[in-house]
Amino acid sequence: MTETHRRLARRALAGAAMLGAAAFGMASATFEAAAQDAIYVPLFTYRTGPFAGSGIPIADGMHDYLSMLNERDGGIGGVKIVVDECETGYDTKKGLECYEAVKGKKPVLVNPWSTGITLPLIPKASVDKIPILSMAYGLSASARGDIFPWVFNPPDTYWDGLGIILRYVGMQEGGGVEKLKGKKIGYIYFDGGFGKEPIPLFEQLAKDFGFDLKLYPVAPGDMQNQSSQWLAVRRDRPDYMVMYGWGAMNPTAIKEAAKINYPMEKFVSIWWPGEDDIRGVDGAKGFKMINWHGIGTDFPALKDIQKHVVDKGLSKAPKDKVGELLYNRGVYNSMLIAEGIAQAQKLAGKKAVDGTDVRRGLENINLDDARLKELGLAGFTGPLKLTCDNHNGHRPAFIQQWDGAKWVKISDPIEPMADKVKPALDAAAQDYAEKNSGWPKRTEPCDKAS
Repeated sequence: MTETHRRLARRALAGAAMLGAAAFGMASATFEAAAQDAIYVPLFTYRTGPFAGSGIPIADGMHDYLSMLNERDGGIGGVKIVVDECETGYDTKKGLECYEAVKGKKPVLVNPWSTGITLPLIPKASVDKIPILSMAYGLSASARGDIFPWVFNPPDTYWDGLGIILRYVGMQEGGGVEKLKGKKIGYIYFDGGFGKEPIPLFEQLAKDFGFDLKLYPVAPGDMQNQSSQWLAVRRDRPDYMVMYGWGAMNPTAIKEAAKINYPMEKFVSIWWPGEDDIRGVDGAKGFKMINWHGIGTDFPALKDIQKHVVDKGLSKAPKDKVGELLYNRGVYNSMLIAEGIAQAQKLAGKKAVDGTDVRRGLENINLDDARLKELGLAGFTGPLKLTCDNHNGHRPAFIQQWDGAKWVKISDPIEPMADKVKPALDAAAQDYAEKNSGWPKRTEPCDKAS
């Protein structure tokens, strides 16, 4: 491990320790125990508070896909899924309370849906035998399945996303990442676990490629008051702006950027803004973000959700919201849940699987084109294969742009910056294990579904 990678790893670990989520809605959740012949899947969601604008459509998409499997297929492998939501308000303390409330009911996995909640759950996963699915969020280093056998974060880490964004910026400058030299890049981010996660890599890449990085943190309590940050942006005049925002932070940032006439075609976000973050914002046309899956309902699985769930009044989502970006993000998440369970059933040779079985199942996800077609999701997303060592996939993603009314795909898939990201991620994973006294070496077998 080089000194550079050690330093990066230490800083990533320090950033991970700062869980950073402000206290929001503390509504209590009630749970019904799962029947012994059912599969219990709790969903940690946030339908209240300043993050609800992002949390509601994701919760709806997750819930509706699993409900569709129950209604259409009788569950997975003939076993019903017990879907149970626990309201976290995106608050770490409340998220941990949700975890304690559900773990005795033998969940087959948990979805924290917050980096701040994910980080303190990572040490618990191997002890409680409950796998964590932190889909495209959480600790980037947990992609290393040999060190984090109970944590899964497909299809990309936040570090992958940063590499994709910087590669795209280089393309916009007429070449590759070497074109970043001498440029000024601003980073506006949620000042918590999520937004801090990519900073160590970002700062290292600034040194490697010779660009000037400007940081603009947004405190959780100031998400709707970013005037000072954007006054600084107007002063600094960065060539490009990168955003890692969530909840009320996203629409506020877009509005403030438009207010200072920042060129939207040079404002690129990680994969979290949805239509409601940008729809109706004057001057927002041209804003860009990363994505890896389809939008809309022109996929057989989405049509089945409409038929078996929405049309029957079993969804909380308004009909015109089904198929929007974050709704479909929730669908993607629950597709991963269902595939982990289906693979677990094959491997275990039984229908009512537990967390240990589903950990093995997630490790054997192989969403090739044929399987995606079988699921009714051909063309919805690219292939994804997880292994014992690789719990992420590190998949290419594309750039999409707001045309004033809808998202439009404007690039081919762009590969993550593996030559820079992988060594840094490997170093951070090793450092995490070294710094956490008694971190267990992997003893879980590596097996494959037939």
